[in-house]
Amino acid sequence: MSKRSISDVLNDKSTADTPDICLTAESSRPSRRARLDDTSDAVHSTNRIALAYPDASRPTTKQTAFQQPTLVLSFSCSPSRTLEFTDSAMRYFVEPPLGAQLSYGYERWVRKPDEKARIDGLLEAFSKAKLMPGMALHDVGVVSWRGVMTRILTSPYEEREGWELNVMFVNGTLYFEEHLSEARISEKNTMEPRHRLQTYYGYAFESYCTSETPARKVSPNPSDPFGWGGDVDTNVQWCSVVRTKLGNTRLLIGGEVDCVRGKYTHQTDTFVELKTSLAIRGPHDEAKFEKKLLKFYFQSFLLGVPEILVGFRTPSGVLTTTQTFKTIQIPRLVRGKPGAWDPLLCLDWGNNFICCLKDVISRGSSSDTSVWRVRFTPQKGITVEMLDPIGVEDVKAGEDRVGFLPTWYWNELHSPSAHKEPEPLTHDAEDKAILDKRPGEVFVEHAGWQI
Repeated sequence: MSKRSISDVLNDKSTADTPDICLTAESSRPSRRARLDDTSDAVHSTNRIALAYPDASRPTTKQTAFQQPTLVLSFSCSPSRTLEFTDSAMRYFVEPPLGAQLSYGYERWVRKPDEKARIDGLLEAFSKAKLMPGMALHDVGVVSWRGVMTRILTSPYEEREGWELNVMFVNGTLYFEEHLSEARISEKNTMEPRHRLQTYYGYAFESYCTSETPARKVSPNPSDPFGWGGDVDTNVQWCSVVRTKLGNTRLLIGGEVDCVRGKYTHQTDTFVELKTSLAIRGPHDEAKFEKKLLKFYFQSFLLGVPEILVGFRTPSGVLTTTQTFKTIQIPRLVRGKPGAWDPLLCLDWGNNFICCLKDVISRGSSSDTSVWRVRFTPQKGITVEMLDPIGVEDVKAGEDRVGFLPTWYWNELHSPSAHKEPEPLTHDAEDKAILDKRPGEVFVEHAGWQI
């Protein structure tokens, strides 16, 4: 079968082994591994770890098992940012009108402020899910928001943006929380007007693409353009929590879902992810879009979202065309091209990252109150450092927490009932659905993931 370019897809509406990754404890002697410079005083210098960086230019044939995500539960965040275990914020997909102006309603945008990226909402969902009959969550090895896992898995191809995580290891489970410095939070809240408007285009596209009901409702405001789904309030979110496996590690991942197509089946098979991108005008634009597809792919792959709708726009924010991509098929569009990304490398890197991090923390600290800082620098790699008490207090930010975990959750983890042996379980259906094939090639039979 001949390879099809992104341009072909857009115009057709019918449709090396990685190097060993190792962690080495370091003291004051220099390492031959690439690593970050120490930028924080709140660390123990004797607990520095270097994680070897993969060579993305070398192809890999190593298969890292990934299990099809299974929905655990969903919840909504209200305009007042109250978490509710309802589907009140769920939206239905409707076709957006071409020619729509994505700057409409910008001056009325209610923007959720950027702040410390807590995982409290996900922990509330995890706590509730543990009480659900037949829910096998006793062996969860990682709890994380989808965005953090996406950053980890796409790191082998990240060339510009570094990231930092706070990590805790409690009762055999790793908890990941994105770390944002006060300077970074301020920067995100005071972005320049042009970037702020471009960010808004994506939210406006979601408004044009979604409705509170399966059929589009006519706006009660006669001045609204055709197809407008309502003014944007980014405090309102509908989130889903899924369980899956990467290698031998059970993951519990939460993330926002834009909408469902047709009806909500209480599975992930009707989920739709909405994205915007500049219209492709030539080979250079096509290459840039293919790089963006890496992040698009893993964002949806991790939550089991089978469909991504991309709205292509002009620089001034006019919607020119849309194209649907089946998540499962995206790797095929870039495979074999110069500089193409490979999901196998990403999965292998992510699996090694989790396993090595767990091993290092287990050996590096006997206290489950310890907080570790993971730093990634593009093209260099990752370092892991244990925060000292001053650093931990900075993470807590005066809130009622043990490390970055809320105290109520910490107490729950250490209650007598938390240490009871789980009831014997038969093999879960998802345990039979290990995705140990090449991503984008063969997946288990399941609605929404079939090729």
